[in-house]
Amino acid sequence: MIKLAIDLGSWVTKIYMAGCGVVLSEATCAAVEQQAGSESYSVKFLGNKARALSGKAARDTHIVNPVVDGDIVHEDLVAHLLAFFLGKLEITPRKARRTEILFIIPCGSKAALKEKYLRLADCCGIGKVRFTQLPFAAILGANVPLSEATPVFCVDIGYALTNIAAFSLDGIISGMSINLGGGNIDVHLMDLLAENYNLRVGALTAERLKNTVASFITGDNKMAAIDGRDATSGKPASIAITTEQIREVLALYVDKILEYVTLTISQLPAEVASSVMHTGIYLSGGLAKTDGLAGYISEKLGFPVNITEEPQLTSVIGGGMILSSSHYYERASTTN
Repeated sequence: MIKLAIDLGSWVTKIYMAGCGVVLSEATCAAVEQQAGSESYSVKFLGNKARALSGKAARDTHIVNPVVDGDIVHEDLVAHLLAFFLGKLEITPRKARRTEILFIIPCGSKAALKEKYLRLADCCGIGKVRFTQLPFAAILGANVPLSEATPVFCVDIGYALTNIAAFSLDGIISGMSINLGGGNIDVHLMDLLAENYNLRVGALTAERLKNTVASFITGDNKMAAIDGRDATSGKPASIAITTEQIREVLALYVDKILEYVTLTISQLPAEVASSVMHTGIYLSGGLAKTDGLAGYISEKLGFPVNITEEPQLTSVIGGGMILSSSHYYERASTTN
């Protein structure tokens, strides 16, 4: 049987194939053609090709992100995407019946979301479906051993969601998912550039600025040239932006996330809180790549912060470990 772990993110979908490793990381995005006033549409591009059209598409071409804040809001488009991704992995409809998928879902997901995933798998002819909550996968992907007696604390900062949880192999002790992540920073950067520098840019440019210049290291002041459109004249324009000019935006959202982290810690039993204080927080997700973020969080909270080399892939790697280990397969994943 083919075994896949899939993290269907709001910005990027990642797939791990048992025995092969991470085999796909591609935009969760579709470009559709739809005439004004019409309900019908045709799919033009999927994945990275669709994302590349963002801000450049023709009048009747719409760029759609069908997963919003961790929820599947356009089931038919997500079904198209999943079939497209499976095709890239050479998983034909016949092979799909012999395929097991472990979906990595947000902490505390409701039954309604799982039903959407089950319908999605059924559309693609998948033979077997299981679920795991993202914190479990992220911790295992960070090579942290899980047991019933040793609690761990995970903060995964993705594009649209941040998952916060203290848990052991016995289950979640305290946790939540909140609608805050790297995407909020991108939107705020777009507003900042328009209001302070009279420059209008798209989401891809804002994301590139964040990934290139963002840093929490004291004294670090990187610079990047940003191209866009002058908000007054409409002509093409370019400006240089430094770390210092966007640091306040970064800190605003990270500090807000830390408020929820602190709230979660305050609700822990004393023994669990003591354990977390000694072992620290395990940080994962795309935003965790930001220079100096682990140190910034550690200073704010007062205890260690651990981070892996590739935090953006940690959860899907952990999902692969669950599929490959009978010990974790039965304890860290479910069928409903």
